[in-house]
Amino acid sequence: MIRRAAIVLAVALFGLVFANLAAHYAERQSLLPLAKRYVELVPRDLGAANVITGILLTYRAFDTLGEVAVLFMVAAGVGLVLAARGRRNESSPGEAPEPPRPASEIVQTGAQMLVPLIAIFAAYIIMNGHLSAGGGFQGGAVIASSVILLLLADPHRRLDLDFLSYTESVAGVLFVLVGVAGMIVAGGFLDNRVLPVGQFGAFFSAGAIPVLSILLGIKVGCELSVIIDRFRPELSTERGSQ
Repeated sequence: MIRRAAIVLAVALFGLVFANLAAHYAERQSLLPLAKRYVELVPRDLGAANVITGILLTYRAFDTLGEVAVLFMVAAGVGLVLAARGRRNESSPGEAPEPPRPASEIVQTGAQMLVPLIAIFAAYIIMNGHLSAGGGFQGGAVIASSVILLLLADPHRRLDLDFLSYTESVAGVLFVLVGVAGMIVAGGFLDNRVLPVGQFGAFFSAGAIPVLSILLGIKVGCELSVIIDRFRPELSTERGSQ
């Protein structure tokens, strides 16, 4: 009873906080000085129509690289934890895990129709990140959503983890090499002017930002796909028994 009352009280307090925020919310009619400065700098200096992508892949690209590294460590940590759990299950065999049931025909047909469309959409988001809403992180997450759909449609499908890990590593190395090239031929690490900036608003523009976005999308998509696959205990058990 006391626990339920505490939960109700906590929910009520959170409700009051969010209600207060909603009641006093007012849309800002003008940009802050720092935001206004970035809105002016990104199109002029970087040639990117999408200010957010320009900031993420140039001014704070080193921070973006750190975020991707954290995602890599998460994937590695999940793999180590679940692999250790699989070894413990093998050392103390008990009741065998129930094999996954096959997906319905509707799910299988839907996956066959939607996965190619999702892949095209992900490629569009990644390759047009310097022009419109999107970018490498968003496109990589969309790629991972197609992997989830594939695994739902075919629970027995096995991802090639070696290929995903190799591809993710190559994309990460190329990302860093582009950054080093910026130190050599441009103004600093991950300076997008290592390639011609081009005409503002054109598909081939914004220097190295589209290249960095593609590499980031590949890296994020592979890392999230590995994490998704690692959370399938049935397949982990099957792999450990072979």
